[in-house]
Amino acid sequence: MKIDYEYTFGLPIGIVWKMIKDTSILRNSIPGCKSFVENKNGEYLAVIDINFGPIKDVFTLEIWRVQEKSPAFYRLHFKGKGNLGEIEGIGDLSFKEVQGSTRLTITADAKVAGALAVTAQKKLDGGSTKGLENFLQKIEREIKRSLYRTRRGR
Repeated sequence: MKIDYEYTFGLPIGIVWKMIKDTSILRNSIPGCKSFVENKNGEYLAVIDINFGPIKDVFTLEIWRVQEKSPAFYRLHFKGKGNLGEIEGIGDLSFKEVQGSTRLTITADAKVAGALAVTAQKKLDGGSTKGLENFLQKIEREIKRSLYRTRRGR
């Protein structure tokens, strides 16, 4: 399963680079996220309620930042498992400043097995990137909310 997607944050690259790795921002942005913790620098563990139509499951996901070039690029390795399937893959995230905004380009390749594979493939075959778009919009809102709180001294 391949994913290619581009999103533009209305924020400078330095802010996006720093905040997109913040565990509270990620936890609040991932739909169904029960927990999201950083075990070590660049190693994360998440527990997520998955709900894709008839597919409902609790998924445990491990994520590692395996390569990083600040503030332009990082590579993630991810591996997850639930009762109805498994996923494993690599994702590249490239950041580029464009007139005060940040363009994020995501390229990922994942192997999905089980009932989860059928549902995920159907969504991708239909050209659906709405879930990814919603996730990135939520990250942007969470970053802005965090910046607002910081400026307000909270």
